Amino acid sequence: MSEFIVIAGMSGAGRSRAADNLEDLGWFVMDNLPPSLVGKVAELAASPGGGAGADRLALVVGTGGYHDEITAMIADLRAELANLRLLFLDASTETLVRRYESSRRRHPFSGAGGAALAEAIEAERSALEPVRGAADVVIDTSDLNVHELRDRMTEMFARSGAEPAMRTTVMSFGYTHGIPRDADVVIDCRFLPNPHWVAELQPLDGRDARVARYLAGQPVTGEFYDRLGGLLRLMAPRYRAGGKSYLTVAFGCTGGRHRSVAVAEHVARMLAQDGLAPAVIHRDLAKGGAASGDADQGGPAQAAAGGAAGSGMAQAGATGGAAEGATGSGMAQAAGGGGAAEGAAGSGMAQGGAGGPVESAPTEEHVRS
Repeated sequence: MSEFIVIAGMSGAGRSRAADNLEDLGWFVMDNLPPSLVGKVAELAASPGGGAGADRLALVVGTGGYHDEITAMIADLRAELANLRLLFLDASTETLVRRYESSRRRHPFSGAGGAALAEAIEAERSALEPVRGAADVVIDTSDLNVHELRDRMTEMFARSGAEPAMRTTVMSFGYTHGIPRDADVVIDCRFLPNPHWVAELQPLDGRDARVARYLAGQPVTGEFYDRLGGLLRLMAPRYRAGGKSYLTVAFGCTGGRHRSVAVAEHVARMLAQDGLAPAVIHRDLAKGGAASGDADQGGPAQAAAGGAAGSGMAQAGATGGAAEGATGSGMAQAAGGGGAAEGAAGSGMAQGGAGGPVESAPTEEHVRS
C-alpha cells in the first residue's frame, strides 16, 4: 500500500465531501468507520491479498460516542505504517452553526439533554483537540465552497509522477476576514506601504505588475524580501527533514487585496526556484466589501493602544478599537469598529500556527458534510 490517509475532523466541516474528492482522484475510500475497525481494515489492505484497489486507501472516522478512541488508533497506525497521513477538517463555530441550522441535522454531541448547538460544537472541538494536534495537515473549510475544497484536495492528494517531498502552499489573506486556521506560519505584511492609498493602484490587486513594482520600489521591501527568503530557506528544509508533508505559509494585510497578494506571488516564485513547486491561494481576493485601506498608511483612525513594548506599535483602525501585546518591533492593528488585535512577537512579521477567530463570509454551496 503506497499511501494511507485517515480523515478526521469536526462534524459538518466536510469529512464526507473530502472523501468524495479523494474517491474522484482514484483513492479507495471507506467512510464513517469506527476507530476500532480502522486498524483491521488497514491490515487487510496491506496484506498480499489486499488487491490493487487498496494501493491508495483513505478511511474516514466519525466522532460521536467513540471520539476518545481516535488518538490511540492513530498512534497504533503510525507505529505500523510509515506512510500514514492524518487529515483534519476544521471550521469556525459560527460556520458550523450555520451549516447545521440549514441542514436541520442533529449534532452528535447534542446528547440526550439536547445541549445548545454552539455548546455541542465547542464540546466536540475540545474533545478533538488532541486529534487536530496530531494531524499532518489541517484544512479549514470555513470560507471554502465545495469547488474550492475539491481544488485543495486535488493540490494535496492527486497522484503525480514527480511529487515534491513536502507539499507547500502560499496563501494571502486579509485580517478583516480572520487569520487562516490551517496556516503553519503567518506573516503580517501590514507594515509595508499600502498601495490602496495610491489612486491609480487602488482598483488593482497584488497580482498586477504595477502594484508589485510599487512595493518593490519601497526601501523596506527589498530588505523584507531578503530576510523573508533567508527565513523560509532556513525553515523549509528542516520541516521537510522532520517528516512534515504539508507546509502552508500565509501572508496577511488588511483586506487581502494588495500587499499580501503581491508578497505571496513573490514568495511563490522564490520557492519555485528552490524546487518546492508551491500552490498559490489568494483566499480573500474575490471578497466584496473588504476594506483594503487601513490606518497604518494614511487612513483616518482614532486609536486606543495598550501594552506595546520595545519599539512595538499598537494601532486601531476605522472607528477605533483596542490593540495589545505588540512586542519587539511588532505591530498590532484592529481593523473595523471595536476590534481587538494581538501583535506578533519578535520581528512583528511571523506568527507560527493557526490561531485566532475566523470570520466567515457565506459563499455559494459551502461544505456541509
